[in-house]
Formats: sequence, structure tokens, C-alpha cells
Amino acid sequence: MKLQGKVLNWNDDKGFGFVEPNGGGQRAFVHIKSFKYGSKRPVNGDLIIYELVKESNNKFKAVKVQFASDAREANKRKKAYNKSNGSRVITRIFTITFCFALLASVAMGKLSIIVIGLYVVMSIIAYIAYAIDKSSAQSGRWRTKESTLHLFALLGGWPGAFYAQQRLRHKSIKEEFQMGFKVTIFLNLIALIWLHTESGSDFLRFIVMPLLGF
Repeated sequence: MKLQGKVLNWNDDKGFGFVEPNGGGQRAFVHIKSFKYGSKRPVNGDLIIYELVKESNNKFKAVKVQFASDAREANKRKKAYNKSNGSRVITRIFTITFCFALLASVAMGKLSIIVIGLYVVMSIIAYIAYAIDKSSAQSGRWRTKESTLHLFALLGGWPGAFYAQQRLRHKSIKEEFQMGFKVTIFLNLIALIWLHTESGSDFLRFIVMPLLGF
């Protein structure tokens, strides 16, 4: 059973103190090692969520301790993640369908195979960019601009970007970012449709392919 209480008599030098449950009840000993790994150092007055265990000396100890603010934030993220589940399933199906349609278009001679190569290369670049950005976020280093991530998606890397979002759980529930990501997919599809036209085909044949050495 989880309880919520307030930290009292905290001795930061020794790394322990006590917690008194809200509404009164059994006061318990709490040690810094019982806090969730990576948590901040507690101070007197902090609200925490914990489980109560009775030790062999008949005294009570708080274990599996988490700051109440962290628990609320985790619940918000969980709700946002669950809310976006339906959208992710739709995007996953759309991505798979898109890949098969792209392969079919190349197989029927409507697009050059170089287009598939561009999507593969940009998807790999996008995935690496997401991985680097998440690592930077975790270690506090300089972050990759969101506009850069969107640019990689716009240039054909959106399948790899989507895979990175799901695999790395990065940028997958931030609504503002996801809106921009969907716009890049839409614009990329418009460009792909244009490549199926005569002017688009000429652009690919006489400009893009020579630039790539083909």
C-alpha cells in the first residue's frame, strides 16, 4: 500500500530522516538509499510517496520512495503516452503502407530507385540525430534543434524519425513537436507525388541524379 507523507528531521550529511503520513499515522524512518535512483536530495517539508515496512526491531521504515511531484509528472507522461497510442498505431500502419507503395512505384518504373536510396540514407541520418539528441538530453549536453530534426524528416527521413521516436521513446508525446512532424510528412508526400509528374521526373533526372553522380 502506498502512502503519502512529509519529510521531517532530515539530516542530509547522514542521508536519513523521518516521514509522517498525511492525516496522521505511523511515523517511519527513511534513508536516502530508499529514494528512486536519480532523484534530488530531499529537504524537510518535501512530500513523498512510499511503502511502509516493519523491520525486525518493530520499527517502521519507508521504502520505494518517490517524490510526489515526480509521481505526478510520471502520471502525466503516462496518460499522454496512452493518449497517443491510437495515433502511433495509425502512423505505424501508414509508414508500412508507404514503404510498400514506394517499392511498388519503383518496381513499376514510375520512380527511380535512387529515391529509395535517398529515403534510406535520410532515415538513417534522422535516427542517428534522434539518438544523439536523446543522449544529450540525458547527459545535459547541447541539444539538436527541433527544426533540424524536422528538416531531416522533410528531406525523406521521416520513416527513420518515426522509428526513432518509438524505439527511443524520444519526442513521441510532445504535442507541439508531433504536430510539426506530421506537417513534414505531409509536405514530403506532396514532394513525392510531384516527382511522379513530368516536371518532377525531369528534376530528378537532370538535377538530382547528376548532383549525386549518377
